[in-house]
Amino acid sequence: MRPVRLLVAACAGAAATATALSLVNLRHLRRPDRVGDARISVLVPARNEAGRIGPTLESLRRLEGVDEILVLDDNSQDGTAATVEAAGLSVIRGTDEPPPGWLGKPWACQRLAESARGEVLLFVDADVILRPDAATRTAALLTDLDLVCPYPHQVTSGFLQALVQPLLQWSWLSFLPLQLAERSSHPMLAAGNGQMLAVQRAAYFAAGGHASVRDQVLEDLALVRQFKRAGLRTAMADGTGLADCRMYADDRDLVAGYTKSLHDAFGPGTIATLTALYIAPPVAALVARDRWTRALGIMGYAVAVAGRLGVARRTRQPLAACAAHPLSIGTLVWLYARSVRAHRRGTITWRGRSLPA
Repeated sequence: MRPVRLLVAACAGAAATATALSLVNLRHLRRPDRVGDARISVLVPARNEAGRIGPTLESLRRLEGVDEILVLDDNSQDGTAATVEAAGLSVIRGTDEPPPGWLGKPWACQRLAESARGEVLLFVDADVILRPDAATRTAALLTDLDLVCPYPHQVTSGFLQALVQPLLQWSWLSFLPLQLAERSSHPMLAAGNGQMLAVQRAAYFAAGGHASVRDQVLEDLALVRQFKRAGLRTAMADGTGLADCRMYADDRDLVAGYTKSLHDAFGPGTIATLTALYIAPPVAALVARDRWTRALGIMGYAVAVAGRLGVARRTRQPLAACAAHPLSIGTLVWLYARSVRAHRRGTITWRGRSLPA
């Protein structure tokens, strides 16, 4: 029993370390508490979003201090362009498919950037609802940065969304030392979120723009890493008070979205680590016969939930879902396995387009 006890103790200790890091990161996470005066271009790539872009368009019309708002209709088949025009906003009609070697979103973002005239380029997804001062407060974060991702408040509905979506912010807050990441040029010390991503225009083109990540499914993280390779400064920020994002309409949409992206987001080593840290201890607490092993398992579960609670309070996520953290990790592992299988079979589609295996 002693080797099992040592293993559970190691897993619980590693989970406690991750929780401690998340609490440190929460103290140092940048807050958008000032207003900038740069010329801002708000850029929205949209493909087949007619059914849900309405609230985003309404929030764009209320934005303060922006120079221009450009929406690119990426060859939609559902009347997205007409919806944008009916809202009184400018739309760039993209009627062609991406060139060979390009995925849809990088292609749309690159065209938007080339059409914009602002000093700050703020890329916003078509499912993000912005506060009126979101653009100017985001621009102010770029005072000492070249790229920043203010992470919006994630709106969830449905059982799977409540389990999985809060893991997005929790993961990088628990495993990425933010202060070190901001100082380091190493591309692996990076996080990104394309729901809201702001760049200095000059830095964007100096780094190669979205053209440099044209074939990446996770183009946001790839762009952050490209900026780092170019010697530019990047950071994450707390966008909870700037915007809301309902990333997926329902649980079926969530499964499709994670099947598309998890293969590129994680590797088997990361999945094995999450399983060891957050599933092994509670399992040991339930099945171990040795009382010390059970106690260590309970401790591992408790510190993991404590880390989730700290992040949930800051990001306005439901606190009750934190107690189901092992189930959340188990669901993520299942989604990852599904993504790996689909990628190997070359059966991934998104927004009506096939993605390369």
